[in-house]
Amino acid sequence: MAPAIMMAADKVELSPANTGFMLICSALVMLMTPGLAFFYGGMVRVKSTLNMLMMSFISLGIVTILWVLFGFSLAFGKDSGGLIGWTSDWVGLSGVDKGQLWVLGETTYNIPLLVFFVFQLMFAIITPALISGALADRVKFSAWALFIALWATVVYFPVAHWVWADGGWAFDLGVIDFAGGTAVHINAGAAALGVILVIGKRVGFKKDPMRPHSLPLVMLGAGLLWFGWFGFNAGSWLGNDDGVGSLMFVNTQVATASAMLAWLIYEKIRHGAFTTLGAASGAVAGLVAITPAGGAVSPIGAIAVGAIAGLLCAMAVGLKYKLGYDDSLDVVGVHLVGGVVGSLLIGFFASGKGQSEVEGLFYGGGLTQFWKQCAGVFVVLAYSLIVSAILAFILDKTIGMRVSEDDEVAGIDQAEHAETAYDFSGAGGGAARTAAAAPVAEAASKKVDA
Repeated sequence: MAPAIMMAADKVELSPANTGFMLICSALVMLMTPGLAFFYGGMVRVKSTLNMLMMSFISLGIVTILWVLFGFSLAFGKDSGGLIGWTSDWVGLSGVDKGQLWVLGETTYNIPLLVFFVFQLMFAIITPALISGALADRVKFSAWALFIALWATVVYFPVAHWVWADGGWAFDLGVIDFAGGTAVHINAGAAALGVILVIGKRVGFKKDPMRPHSLPLVMLGAGLLWFGWFGFNAGSWLGNDDGVGSLMFVNTQVATASAMLAWLIYEKIRHGAFTTLGAASGAVAGLVAITPAGGAVSPIGAIAVGAIAGLLCAMAVGLKYKLGYDDSLDVVGVHLVGGVVGSLLIGFFASGKGQSEVEGLFYGGGLTQFWKQCAGVFVVLAYSLIVSAILAFILDKTIGMRVSEDDEVAGIDQAEHAETAYDFSGAGGGAARTAAAAPVAEAASKKVDA
């Protein structure tokens, strides 16, 4: 996140254009969570479809309430030691006026505080939802809901403060994270790894076929994510007064296309086919990698970032079989690896194109910036992995994280939600055809007997 404008507070007036732009971007980011639900939902087996959709969807409810009550204050409130924030007027938004402009440190923006609040809320919602893809088929829904609440409070809110808030240690160090490479993707990917190391593998992992049940649903979800990501990335400059938001929009498209092609080429060489799952996964890998870097690199740099991320993420998804951890839908391979790649490549490809003369910010690369990126990447990775594993361990030993083996084998949808994604008993289903054929068969039998 970078300032869109820096002027004395009494000289800044609300910009209707930037305010409208940010409201649209917020809506686009909100759409990403249902898009993620479709993306993940298509990748699981039929018996887990609804559970996968709900694991994303429930985050819209839980995180929204927490963000209003205290999350926004912890993430962006007055700094305390570079680790956490707190502003009492923001608790329940009790002291916030609808016309109040957003101010970060000495920077005053030309958008309302409430617009920044809701834009950042959508980031907070999708981040824990990303984790769910690693846990498909086997986690109690009640335990997952409680995990979201705890994880958002003790992991996401503090990390968002470190990276994006005035006084946060990573922000002050100069770690570049334009729209969430560390705070969102590395954070979620490391958390996913921490949790799956605690709860273990699915029944039948590496033995039973666990193919996606609906690749069209996967492609639909990937398309919605790609569409919503323009709000995710371009909106993170909080306006487009100096063109940086436009650069980020272009780089988002360019890197995503590059990553998708790189993944498909690797897949063709390695496995002999161009798959729809590979195209969707490659696109998401590119979106992840350009998220931290898009405001700092040129479009040519975005091609390089996307291609490298597409290749490395395609290679990384197979590690779960070699190392024995069950990352169901490749959250570690795509989001953790893609986030690390995109964040570190800033040190090599940053061009200064994201520089703003108003703020005096310079997005140049080099060894110094590379080491700053390393600090942000590996501290967030370690913190999220360790704390997430601890939270999962506590929940597993108290209320239990996993469903029973029988429920997992029979299907978590029926066990946890008392529903199934597809009803085959209606018109056109196998059961319906059997029922319709029964009277005909009975009549024929009577005719033969006569």
